[in-house]
Amino acid sequence: MVGACMGELPRLPCCVLQKVLCPLYYYHQKHPVNLILLGLFTVAISFAVGMTCAFTSGKVILESAILTTVVVVSLTAYTFWAVRRGKDFSFLGPFLFASLIVLIVFALIQILFPLGKFSQMIYGGLASLIFCGYIVYDTDNIIKRYTYDQYVWAAVSLYLDVINLFLSLMTLFRAAD
Repeated sequence: MVGACMGELPRLPCCVLQKVLCPLYYYHQKHPVNLILLGLFTVAISFAVGMTCAFTSGKVILESAILTTVVVVSLTAYTFWAVRRGKDFSFLGPFLFASLIVLIVFALIQILFPLGKFSQMIYGGLASLIFCGYIVYDTDNIIKRYTYDQYVWAAVSLYLDVINLFLSLMTLFRAAD
């Protein structure tokens, strides 16, 4: 009985993410519902990241966590500084979207035709650069474009950027380890 339940455990975050992210987008301005859905989304993502970390060495997790923290703080400070000086990062949107599509296709190619650790390092490095761009882009959107009532969706977008940066750095360091 326990073995049957454990087989379903890895699929739980994916099911919750599918069933929470769409309603979260729809109800992102409805006050009590949006916070409940945000909490469920955060728990599901943290469970998925925890399952990923469970099968990774502590050294890789520590390196990824430290580098993620330094990069997020640095890029956020830079974006606030640049926006005060009149810079606009909205031009990054189409480039980041196109590079994300390339990254997804690259991941599908790796799934179908495994290319080894070097291609995993390339994937992790490219993904890290792309999500660094998304951190700058979404921070700029939070400063300039999101209204006060859109705080939940702004938090989700920045949260996903940070989580994806952490996971891509883990992919890079795991392949190099």
